[in-house]
Amino acid sequence: MLTPTLHTARLILRPLALADAPAIQRQFDNWNVVRNLAAVVPWPYPPDGAETFVRLQLDRIAAGEELYQWVLALRDGDGEAIGNIHFRPRMESIKGHRGFWLAEPYWNRGLMSEAIAAVNDFAFGPLGLDQFTVCNVASNIASRRVKQKTGAEFVGFIEVAHHNGETRSEQWIVRRETWLQRREKQRAPA
Repeated sequence: MLTPTLHTARLILRPLALADAPAIQRQFDNWNVVRNLAAVVPWPYPPDGAETFVRLQLDRIAAGEELYQWVLALRDGDGEAIGNIHFRPRMESIKGHRGFWLAEPYWNRGLMSEAIAAVNDFAFGPLGLDQFTVCNVASNIASRRVKQKTGAEFVGFIEVAHHNGETRSEQWIVRRETWLQRREKQRAPA
């Protein structure tokens, strides 16, 4: 299944495209964004970092790897990428199935929680998953809050090297039943 376009009240989550590389380069080349990411992300971010990343992801998708890559764009904006969510539903990694980042000017607005809700609907709807895992560096309170607000359950700690020097990461599980119950409560009349 190809990466579908998803819509929320304020966002359009659309498939990653090579044309997104310049915006990603501008938004992602920021220590405040990268410091909480796993150390596999290059830092300092090279001048061609975004183009290299986008081409690699598009090649993986074209090769048939089950990988969904969305860029986030404001619904009432110019269509420029302000963040990214990747989702690997059947990846057998302790580090989790989903990752995300959001450009710093858009923090603390609830945008990532809104985007993650759309991805969860996709994971538990069209993909039919029962559960998946997600992780974040232990000190990343904002990422933790997104997980809490989108129904993830904390299950423990794992070791993953991050750019900020930490290795302690929180591991979470997102379960279909919990998510669907949460969505039903959100839709119920007050």
